[in-house]
Formats: sequence, structure tokens, C-alpha cells
Amino acid sequence: MLYRKMPKNGDELSILGFGAMRLASKEDGSIDEERATKQVRYAIDQGVNYMDTAWPYHMGASEPFLGRALADGYREKVKIATKLPSWLVEKREDMDKFLNAQLEKLNTDHIDYYLIHALVGDLWDNVEKLGVVDFLNKAKLDGRIINAGFSFHGASEDFNRIVDAYDWDFCQIQYNFLDEKNQAGTKGLEYAASKGLGVVIMEPLRGGNLTKNVPKAVKEIWKEAPTKRSPAEWALRWVWNHPEVTVILSGMNEEAHVEENLRIAEQAYPDSLTEGELQLVKRVENKYRELMKVGCTSCQYCMPCPAGVNIPLCFEHYNNLALVDNPEGEKFMYAARLGGAVALGEPEFASLCIQCGQCLEKCPQHIDIPIVLESVVKELEGADLEQRAAMAREMFKQV
Repeated sequence: MLYRKMPKNGDELSILGFGAMRLASKEDGSIDEERATKQVRYAIDQGVNYMDTAWPYHMGASEPFLGRALADGYREKVKIATKLPSWLVEKREDMDKFLNAQLEKLNTDHIDYYLIHALVGDLWDNVEKLGVVDFLNKAKLDGRIINAGFSFHGASEDFNRIVDAYDWDFCQIQYNFLDEKNQAGTKGLEYAASKGLGVVIMEPLRGGNLTKNVPKAVKEIWKEAPTKRSPAEWALRWVWNHPEVTVILSGMNEEAHVEENLRIAEQAYPDSLTEGELQLVKRVENKYRELMKVGCTSCQYCMPCPAGVNIPLCFEHYNNLALVDNPEGEKFMYAARLGGAVALGEPEFASLCIQCGQCLEKCPQHIDIPIVLESVVKELEGADLEQRAAMAREMFKQV
């Protein structure tokens, strides 16, 4: 196992972190506790020392599971990361209520790395107004949390101002070779690092979509590489190649995944890919973009939409349909993210488009946005949209 230092505290963290959002599960969807515990403990025995969970994962069952899995001396071997469910906070007292409940669930007296979860601009503005800075300062002072950070799912222009709004120790962003310009992106990664923040990476494989059902045209490009690697290894090595990255989270739930990721993490040094290998990854990225349904780069020039449509996020999920083997799951995530389950505010669905055309003159990619939004409605919404959105809201409220 290779390790990298958190810049502000010097913690030596394994470059591979264990994400507890997609644990080994039984047919009914509940956590397969025996199998998942063995996987977690095996990974720790092989050098993994960063465990990531959150309030809503596995319908609220992930944190209690991890508290049990880290018994028998394993808690002392790792740093635990969990997250304040920011979308559920209505007053300052809620923040302490959630943290204290999480300490009990995790069977610990402190959280090593505590994040404000799933921030977008409006959500950050709300928790800041409700006193999150005071909460973080007091929780650090009394020892309930050691390091304060945030996870981010918003627009790029909000990332820097959140970084600058508090003396964060670290942040967590979605990053992979298809997301260099999406959400925080490469610019956000570099900005956070320039401010001394450690950077934890989520979705390095885009939820596994860069490794499942790999298009034939993409496979042919990977085959050209002199050094043969699996799609997962290419994707992980590309992220680890960035020296600004501290930890990559992997939602491991198969023994083979654990073994493969551990093997890759033995040799994934920063700046270790050759220029030729980086060009090969770029060709794969370009091929994926050819296969995608719309050439949106999430530049946000089309925003704000006067009708309230989150155009880039609609297009992100629309493009994901070309990459996933679970279209129903993608429809659920569309309903969750645009229906208000994980952020404040009104729904932002494509079906809200009023065909005003204001976005057309702003798009540098010259996308016929209203026409594409009609396709988004057709493929991602449907008669059961509100049912999916309600299910998502319920899931994210699980205790």
C-alpha cells in the first residue's frame, strides 16, 4: 500500500480508501454483514486506513454496520470519515444532534474526518446561515471531530467560494477522466490543493460505469497500450497520477474488486504515467464523448434558466444513459438530484422547460438545448417521476 500525507495535519493515509456506500448486499438489498465485514477487515489488514460512510448510505444502515465491523481493535487502525446530512439541517441544534447520533452509530468518541455532505451553492449558503462554522469550531474544540471538510456536487463557480469560506482541512470531489470539467473538475482539484487542503476523490470509476459494459470502440483503444491494464486500473491510475490527490474512495463489494484495487494501489505513484499513456486515456475520453448523447461540458453558461431547469445536470444524467447498464438506477438518480432529495430548492426537471430559447445564444457548444431537453423528458422522466422523487426524498431522510 502506498500512502500520501494530508497537507495540514501530516496524517499518512492509504491512497485507497474503502467507501461504504455500495457494500456487499443480500438479495433483499440489506447489507450482507458477514461478507462485508470480512472485506472491510481484509482491506485494513492489507494497509487501507481510511473508511468513508455517511448518514443516508444503505438507507441509514452503513454507519451502524461500520461501527460493528471496526470492533475487535480495527477502529484503532483506521481514520473514519462520515458526513453531516446538510439537506436535513433546519436549525443550529440539528448539527449537534446528527453528529452525536453518528458517534453512537459508529461506536466511537470522535470522527477523524467529518464532512458537510453533498454541498451545492444554495445548500452551503443555508448551513452557513444556520451556524455551521460555529458548529465545526466547537465540535473540533471539544474533540468530537478532528478534521473538518466538505463533499461537493455543485457547479464549478461555487467550489472556490466554499473553499475560501472556512479553514477546511480537506474536501471530497467527484473526479475521473470524464469529469475534468464537471463539478469541481481539475481546476477545483488544483485550487483546493493550492489552499493546503487534502483532496479525497469519489466516483473515480463513475459508479463503475467506466468498467461495466465498456464499448467495443473503447476496448480497442485500451488494447493499443504497450502495458496492458484493465479499464479500472487505467481509470484509477489516471486519478492517482495527480499529485494533488490524497485518497481515492472505492465502493468495493466483490472480493475480486478488493484484490484488484489493492494491487493497483501498490504502484500508483503521482506523475507515473507516461505522456503516451496520458494521450491514450485522452483518446478514450474523446471516444466516450462521441458515444454520449449530447456534447455538454457543464460550463454553466446556459444558467440560470428562467424556468428553473438545471440544464447541465439534466444533460449529465442523459449522457450517463450511454454509459450505464442500469437505466432504472439512472432514472432514480435523476429524480433524486433534480427533485430536491439531496439539495434545497424547487425541482429542476427538464420538463419545466418553457422553450423560451434564452439558453441557445449562451451555449458555446451550440447545443439545441430545448430540443435535447425534450429527449431528456422522454428517456428519464415518465409517469412515475414523482414516485421516484418521493422515494429518493424518503431514502435521504433515513436515520
